[in-house]
Amino acid sequence: MNLVIVESPTKAKTITKFLGKEYKIESSFGHIRDLPKSKMGIDIENNFEPEYIIPDKCLKTVAKLKSGAAKADKVILAPDEDREGEAIAWHLAKALDLPKSKIERIAFHEITKDAIQNALANPRKIDMKMVDAQQARRILDRLVGYEMSPFLWKKVARGLSAGRVQSVAVRLVVEREREIQTFDSKEYWGIAALLRKNVSLGFKTQANIFEFEAQLNKINNKTISKLEIKNKEQADKILSDLKNAEYVISDIVKKQTKKNPPKPFTTSTLQQTANRWLGFSAKQTMMLAQRLYENGLITYMRTDSLNLSNKFLREAKEFLIKNLGQNYSLAEPREFKTKSKGAQEAHEAIRPTEAANDPEALKSKLDNNQYRLYKLIWQRSLAGQMPEAIVDATVIDIDANNTKYQFRATGQILKFDGYLKIYPEKSKEIEMPDVEKDEQLDLIKLNPEQHFTKPPARYSDAGLVKELEKYGIGRPSTYAPTISTIEARNYVNRDENKKLAPTDIAFVVIDLLVAHFPHIVDYEFTAKLENNLDDIARGKVQWQPVINDFYQPFHENLTNKYNKLNKKDIMPEEKSKEVCDKCGANMIIKIGRYGKFLACGAFPDCKNIKGLNGNKNSGGKEKSEDIKKLEEKYNGEKCEKCGADMAIKSGKFGPFLACTAYPNCKNIKNIKENNNSTGVKCPVCGQGEIVQKRSKRGIFYACDQYPDCKTAFWGKPTGEKCPDCEALLVEGKEGGVKCSAKGCGYAK
Repeated sequence: MNLVIVESPTKAKTITKFLGKEYKIESSFGHIRDLPKSKMGIDIENNFEPEYIIPDKCLKTVAKLKSGAAKADKVILAPDEDREGEAIAWHLAKALDLPKSKIERIAFHEITKDAIQNALANPRKIDMKMVDAQQARRILDRLVGYEMSPFLWKKVARGLSAGRVQSVAVRLVVEREREIQTFDSKEYWGIAALLRKNVSLGFKTQANIFEFEAQLNKINNKTISKLEIKNKEQADKILSDLKNAEYVISDIVKKQTKKNPPKPFTTSTLQQTANRWLGFSAKQTMMLAQRLYENGLITYMRTDSLNLSNKFLREAKEFLIKNLGQNYSLAEPREFKTKSKGAQEAHEAIRPTEAANDPEALKSKLDNNQYRLYKLIWQRSLAGQMPEAIVDATVIDIDANNTKYQFRATGQILKFDGYLKIYPEKSKEIEMPDVEKDEQLDLIKLNPEQHFTKPPARYSDAGLVKELEKYGIGRPSTYAPTISTIEARNYVNRDENKKLAPTDIAFVVIDLLVAHFPHIVDYEFTAKLENNLDDIARGKVQWQPVINDFYQPFHENLTNKYNKLNKKDIMPEEKSKEVCDKCGANMIIKIGRYGKFLACGAFPDCKNIKGLNGNKNSGGKEKSEDIKKLEEKYNGEKCEKCGADMAIKSGKFGPFLACTAYPNCKNIKNIKENNNSTGVKCPVCGQGEIVQKRSKRGIFYACDQYPDCKTAFWGKPTGEKCPDCEALLVEGKEGGVKCSAKGCGYAK
């Protein structure tokens, strides 16, 4: 018997379909070794040697895998083929204490029968260069996080963190916000002429009354800029000049243009397009893509390659000819070249494992979001092997005779849809009238239009990923986790359009880092470190010197700043008109991890704090009103332990009742609201009920026996249990249900 170990249960389930009884497939549920959480875990004096441990949650898995490995003839390590997967394979070999003679490492770009069998026929050794690159990234991030975070706690606010890539991402968001805040909007005007063919002679039929719009394009034969007409006075002057003008066609240019299909998806372009077209966050896109990959429907989704296999190119051509006709296929396959200098991680772009797997045929097997993402990938992959779209473009220049003004009208009509047959990009067709040079037109009216320049938009997930990629910061596997991290650590929030807006504390932290730790947030320096990691993966350099070159100046500077920087200089206090309700001193406005709040100016003698507008975190009006309603409802509630009044407090898991005699009495009581009930019994304590709660990150579901039971879910439990692992099933964000257990991939 041969033991095959992959990192996810869903992947194991899919692979089982392709292998015989001589193979047993098990899952490691991701990494089974890591640096300890309780300490740095890196021996800096001993050449940055990492101290790996097996976390408690992995002990049972390791014991099971060890038992299986002892009985197996061979242990085949088959995690994903990127650096993270290579590191998982290496950690498995170490944790299971496998002899080298017993280990085989296989890798594949897609989970199909042919790919699995080909990988088994061509095993290789664990690539220690890739492992070292992953270790170097992990150690770099640990050094920055564990040394920088305590500094931020001491000099700014508790609970903050800094990271080598996350801080650069926050800087981008902060700098964009400052561009928006300092943007000086400028007024400008456009003038459009609504025209039609001259119908003063003959019958006025619907065919010859063709109205179209032309924009003012030239003044004195010079093309005007967007901001040329600066105010209403200038616009009125032009309208006055045009009062008696005759409109005559001076030039007509007709040409045929080709619209090229887009390149196949890489990780970053998939995240960007899914964000723009489907509204998915980067994290959501990668979770869905992971599921599609593990179910054998798409190739590996962490890649910056644009290659497509010859097998897929053949299949795509056959599908297109059979279903759309010869006109929609190419004589020779179209090849794409990547511009990314550090392109690595995988050998193909993201594509369907089989071109013939039409999305509509799979729709019943996928949840709605999986279907939508698969369809997008399928369309994009096949579109790249289809002919260009052909567009008939027309440009008509119209002179306003006896004036210095010229107007221009442009139109386009799709002559041949080509790749748009499958990949329907949004483009507007504008039909132009059948006119001739020197033909006179009728003016229906002139439309002066006032405009104002707009500030740059906040970053969407797509925009931030594109910017990180432009600077060479991060790699395919890091974009989504980076955005997820800065959001979870309260450096950014989502605005009403799901764009990334920096919090108050983000400005403070980034200003501090830019002023005193410029390397941490320098775009070029961070990109150079990424290139160094690539060089480690290629075997060009050793990982320890790369770490040392970064760490020594970083640590020296950090030690120096501990002594020189004062918290009050970093966190200037604002005066307020509020008076402390406990001691009567003036309150001051401070900034904490969750935004601005009021603190008593008599600190440390008085430690009273309260939120702006009544909200502990950042002045949220809606939350304040909810608290007031609860205070009215529970007014007069007495502590059953000491008889003192109970008061409404807000905690991590929402509002609760706490004894006002604290710290002499520490009694707290959960608030159970009937309208928050799910009717689902807590699967952990068996006593409580799962109820809906709110936190700064949104709605979640938790046991009403908190703090005795801290069971919580981010999706609403359905009451049903997972058929694979018996954990509760919860509702997905975009429909469907999934298993609540981390590492279990069950969904329906």
